[in-house]
Amino acid sequence: MNTVLFPGSFDPPTYGHLSIIKRASRLFDGIDVVVAVNPEKKYLFSAEERVDMLESLLKEYKNVQVHVCNTLIVDYAKKTGAKVLIRGIRNTNDFAYEFDLSVMNRNLNPEVDTLFVPTEQKYAIVRSSSIKELARFGGDISEMVPPIVEKALYKKFPKS
Repeated sequence: MNTVLFPGSFDPPTYGHLSIIKRASRLFDGIDVVVAVNPEKKYLFSAEERVDMLESLLKEYKNVQVHVCNTLIVDYAKKTGAKVLIRGIRNTNDFAYEFDLSVMNRNLNPEVDTLFVPTEQKYAIVRSSSIKELARFGGDISEMVPPIVEKALYKKFPKS
């Protein structure tokens, strides 16, 4: 079986993430969406909340699973037997960062390759950090995140 990993923080999941998952689900037998947990990073949503949102959003895809990872992604890949990581690219800045990361990952585990998937143009400016900032100030995020994510964000940032 040809299963690939799509790792990320997904804090929160966006339409950009979902677009990449949908496209990848047509190309590969299985997609393992891997929710990263890094103790050095501060998340708005817990790992469980992110997994719950993703599972709800991805339930129509029979070849997509969601898991949590608190190790290096290349170690997770080795444990699961995955040979390919999918990384979404919005712009040249993303590419530079992801390219360097892919080289480091390849040095850590030569069995794992990284495929870069360019985002759809309409999601090129969608960033989780910007979405959280907009939500904090009551901005309209409906074009960037699904309704369940929008609701969860506004719950985290109640209007005063």
